[in-house]
Amino acid sequence: MAAIGVYVSTQVISAYRWQLLAAVLKLYASFTDFVALRFIATFTNTLVPGVVGGDALRAIYLGRRNSRLGEAFASVIADRIVGLIGLFWLAAIAAIFLNGAGLSAVVTAPPIGIGLITLAAFVASPLVIRLVHMMPPRLSRYASFIVAYLEHPGAMLAALVISMVVQSALAVCQYLLARGVGIDASLTLFLFCVPIAGVFASLPLTVNGLGVREGAYLVLFGMAGMGRTNAIALGLLWFVSTTLGALPGVIAFAVTPLARAHSNERARQTAARAMEDTQ
Repeated sequence: MAAIGVYVSTQVISAYRWQLLAAVLKLYASFTDFVALRFIATFTNTLVPGVVGGDALRAIYLGRRNSRLGEAFASVIADRIVGLIGLFWLAAIAAIFLNGAGLSAVVTAPPIGIGLITLAAFVASPLVIRLVHMMPPRLSRYASFIVAYLEHPGAMLAALVISMVVQSALAVCQYLLARGVGIDASLTLFLFCVPIAGVFASLPLTVNGLGVREGAYLVLFGMAGMGRTNAIALGLLWFVSTTLGALPGVIAFAVTPLARAHSNERARQTAARAMEDTQ
């Protein structure tokens, strides 16, 4: 129950991250709407392979509210990319400073490398903006959304920090499950293995990552000495927990209209204040 509760809280926090990123493109809705759309997407992802279905659905909902479908899809893509960057940053930190399990460099090197590359890209964002402006107009038009986000480093940094908090909370969820069934493993091991396994589980191969996640756990946790039975049991418990935690999406789907008037001034003011607080 604790793991499910923490998981539900990560969906609410992720909804706030998406609201920040959407506001950069001047896409506005109330925080309650973003939470509802997040749960709708999460529940959808328990029924279809990967995360594409849920992401497309929440983009359509938001785009219909603002009559700007392209920008809505861009905000969802940005939300997903920022989530992945935060995931690799957390895994890199865990691999560099918290590798108490003594995992092989073959496993830890890729997350560290990706983390450092994305960190360098974030620091060099002014240079990236200049390079985009130097591109031919036909190409720079497609990169305009990237520039919009890079020109708001405060919002981007806040979203990245939120992503790391969310990934840490997901690791805590699975640590709680492990303790509940008597698996003796350190929290630091979960801070590294859970984000990496999450990348594989999000691939559009099986419904809610079933089977793919367990395979990743067998490899990652197995290298740290966890038995095969425990690794598979942990993956199945997490599958059940995320499915139960996504059930509020059924209610959200039932009460959330696909389109409505987007002249919600209070939502616009709330999102604008949130943007100002991050800059």
